[in-house]
Parts: sequence; C-alpha cells; structure tokens
Amino acid sequence: MSDVLLIRHGRTPWNECGRIQGHQDIGLSAAGRGSIAACRIPAEYAEFRWYASPLARAVETASLLGARDLKTDARLVELHWGEWQGWTRRGLREHHGEALAENEARGLAFRPPGGESPGELRLRLLAWLADLCAVGEPVVAITHKGVIQMALALATGWDLVSRPPVRLDWQCAQLFSVAGAPPRLRAERLNVSLAVPDIGSGEAGA
Repeated sequence: MSDVLLIRHGRTPWNECGRIQGHQDIGLSAAGRGSIAACRIPAEYAEFRWYASPLARAVETASLLGARDLKTDARLVELHWGEWQGWTRRGLREHHGEALAENEARGLAFRPPGGESPGELRLRLLAWLADLCAVGEPVVAITHKGVIQMALALATGWDLVSRPPVRLDWQCAQLFSVAGAPPRLRAERLNVSLAVPDIGSGEAGA
C-alpha cells in the first residue's frame, strides 16, 4: 500500500477569469504564486517522493512548496478539453445549451470536441497508480482539479454526474491510499490544510 497526497496547482490568470485550461500550458498568476508561497506540506508528509504534472502551473507550484528531486509524469495532466480550451463554462452553456447538457450527462463518456473523455483520464490515472503500487513509496503529486476529482470518483464510486460525495477544498491537499492490482484507491484524509500555523506573537495572555 502507498499513500498519495494530491494537491491542485495554484491559481493562474485563466483560473481567475474562469477559462477552461485543459492542456494549455498556463503559468501561475502573481496572486497564485503568493498564495502557494504562503503554504507548506505538513511535517508528516515532508519526506514523501515528489511528482507533478509537466504543465508549468503544476511544476511551479511544486517548486514553491519545496519539492525535492521532482519527477514529472504526463499521466497527471488535466483532462484535454480540445476545442473548448479557452472557453468559459458560461460561454459553453450559452452557445451549446442542450447539446452540452446531454454530453455532460454521459459521465465517463463525456468528450469535448477534439479532446479526451474522463474515461480516458481514468485509465491513465490508474496506470500511474499501478506504477506507484509496484514501487511502494508514498508520494506527493501536484496535479489538476479533474485528476483529483477522478481520484475521488475511484475511491468513492462517484459517477461524476451527481453531486460529489465530499466537497473538496482546492486550497488543501487530499490524502488517498492505493493498493492492489488493479490498484484500488481509498480516501484517507480529505481537505488537509496547507496553511502555515499562526503561532501568534508575544507572550500568552499579553
């Protein structure tokens, strides 16, 4: 069994205006860098091996969090949104309406034009998890919202269409364990705070 601590990258300019990024290689915004720089990995996970999606926003987040001997893996990249990369969700609903809703209702078979389906993302995530099981080392992985949502789906049986069973805080880390062949995920500790503890100032009672 291996522990896997998944963390979403910091905010980018596209996050801040609601644009879908997918495979677009967008770096962190100034606010995103500042937010991540104010975070740290809890001490109990500090010696985990580091992985990241190869996209700039994930690699930069890992660096700001103090990653050592970082390995990148393309299987940790966000869902490819094809022709819809750069759109906002509001724009998609205004232009595609009912057709978009029907596509979204397909769950794992949802597919943006020219993109990939969540089912395909699921397969590449499972392949990465299988490799982790073979090595047996605990890891921290800086990745993307869609990948972490897929991990939650694997751990809980969530269908990706209904309301998520747990509300994830994207400024926190999500701890899973993985074991077996094929690999099976279990949610161990969700919404792990990355905030630096405020120890206050001055003497007690001052």
